[in-house]
Amino acid sequence: MPRFIISGNYTATAMKGMIDTPSDREAATRALVEAAGGKLETFYLTTGDNDFSLKVTIDDASDLLAALMVAGASGAASNLKTVRAFTSEEFTEIQKKAGSIAKAYKAPGS
Repeated sequence: MPRFIISGNYTATAMKGMIDTPSDREAATRALVEAAGGKLETFYLTTGDNDFSLKVTIDDASDLLAALMVAGASGAASNLKTVRAFTSEEFTEIQKKAGSIAKAYKAPGS
């Protein structure tokens, strides 16, 4: 199942809400991901450029994007970034496939 790494930031409004009424943001995120048909594998609050980072597995990337739209539209999250992640085993297979595809390609001037 495809996996994605998602990072982002909480908005000032969200942070005020968390101060006023502390809540389990991992549980809220898990509910959103599961409603989209995915599985939340990891959830971290982070320092640095992003406030949170999570790993999600989901079959349909468009369902994940819909969930991210919900999070962004809620006003709770901003600067959402999503990248597709591959295991080492998957990458080894990609390298083999690239070798087969490379035989069909001719670079300009060759």
